[in-house]
Amino acid sequence: MLRVLDRLEEILISVLMAAAVIVIFISVTHRFSASWAADLVRFGRANDMEMLMTGARNAYRWISSINLTWAQELCIYLFVWMAKFGAAYGVRLGIHVGVDVLVERLEGTARTLITAIAMSGGIIFTGIVAWIGADFVWHIRQGGQLSPDLEWPMWIIYLAVPLGSALMCFRFIQALYWFLTTGYVAHHDHETVEGVDAEAEDLSKGGHG
Repeated sequence: MLRVLDRLEEILISVLMAAAVIVIFISVTHRFSASWAADLVRFGRANDMEMLMTGARNAYRWISSINLTWAQELCIYLFVWMAKFGAAYGVRLGIHVGVDVLVERLEGTARTLITAIAMSGGIIFTGIVAWIGADFVWHIRQGGQLSPDLEWPMWIIYLAVPLGSALMCFRFIQALYWFLTTGYVAHHDHETVEGVDAEAEDLSKGGHG
């Protein structure tokens, strides 16, 4: 089941990211196409090029008839959902920014205790956000609020908060379980980041020099 959940999480984030990129690309292309068509109309008029002016004017009218005022709003919602589920994905992989200077210096029981407290704090915080978010979504649904441009039910948009926070809470619980049973703490491998090895080698050489 965990593998299925992991895969669904990755697919959802990928789909949201791809959809946002496509919408942004279409919106920008639409905006610049209208601008180029208007420039061609002015160019044709200035140079007495009737065919060019007529064609550009028709193209401008057709492009302007396409309503993409909802694109920006949709992109915002896609990024909100992507950020919430991406945060849970970050907990699973251990890629969130953290200050672990003190923890790295501790050993034995002290290190276990501090790490468990930190993870428990994440569980409590995300659990509270999920609970408050669910309550907020319930009241928004009762009010029947719609989004300005897309006219979608806003409770569906805000559903990203309780769902994403609940998944993040589960990931913290999962991380705490792994730590208490195996001692494993997910962390980002800096060696997979391009340029880190070379930079570390340069610093090492500089230190020896």
